[in-house]
Amino acid sequence: MTRATADPTALLTITLLAATLLALALLLTLPIAGAMARAPSANQATQAPETTITAIIPGSSEQVAMVPKPGVMFSLELETTIFKPPGDGPFPLVVINHGKAPGKPAFQSRARYLAQSAEFVKRGYVVALPMRQGFSKSGGAYIGGGCNVESNGLVQAEDVVATLEYMVKQPYVDKSRIVVIGQSHGGLTTMAFSTIAYPGVLGVINFAGGLRDESCSRWEFNLVDAFGDYGKKARYPSLWLYGDNDSYWPQPLPAKFFEAYTAQAHGPAANARMVDYGTFAGDSHTLFGARAGVPIWLPEVERFFKEIGLSFDPQP
Repeated sequence: MTRATADPTALLTITLLAATLLALALLLTLPIAGAMARAPSANQATQAPETTITAIIPGSSEQVAMVPKPGVMFSLELETTIFKPPGDGPFPLVVINHGKAPGKPAFQSRARYLAQSAEFVKRGYVVALPMRQGFSKSGGAYIGGGCNVESNGLVQAEDVVATLEYMVKQPYVDKSRIVVIGQSHGGLTTMAFSTIAYPGVLGVINFAGGLRDESCSRWEFNLVDAFGDYGKKARYPSLWLYGDNDSYWPQPLPAKFFEAYTAQAHGPAANARMVDYGTFAGDSHTLFGARAGVPIWLPEVERFFKEIGLSFDPQP
């Protein structure tokens, strides 16, 4: 038997031919890949541009400031959105405190509440929306306080004070006319802040405020006790807004929050009013953040502003 011997010349010819075919195939695919990379996806092609405050109120502005929060050992910065009406001011100030979304606070997006903020801006108010410590791009870590709800709120309230310290130094802010508002965890933060005497603050508004942690035994009672403790030291008139189909605070929890607070409140804080606006969509907890909720809460907020001596008329 004889063994076949490969022809070196033939092998070289085959190798060169294969390499040529491979290069040709790559050249043919490159334009296609480039075209695919440049073509927008269906979502990109149909996505509307982000609405801005200027588009709603010409001449107004939106900026993001990193507000300093001094500390004993170190300082950090709080990512804060600021909406300003047209003109130089000075304008009264509204601070809006955000809620806490499920998941890691650092992954929570920057709060704008654009439709809601616009209602205040068009009435001549500067709006500041601070992301509290550990949220979004703000520095530090979220301090939960475990099952001690009262402590949690008081820690969050420190960030409201830091925001006010920054805002009242701005030449366009009237530091004698301030209202602090909060939704959900921000509502708890706002009521905790109400225990702090801060010059120029005239009132606070609590939209569905609280903090639910089912890993804590008696979490409902802890929350009721926290509002009662805030009532002992509260300093400002307050407006409370809760609904009947709130997925976080089923009835009669909101009434218990308010009763615990008013049982302890005295002085200006005794001027507290609660509004039960009934059911809203699938979950009344979403009222403040929903564009459809604005017509429901706006008349109550207008009434409250006027009760504490503030104008709430749209500006020309």
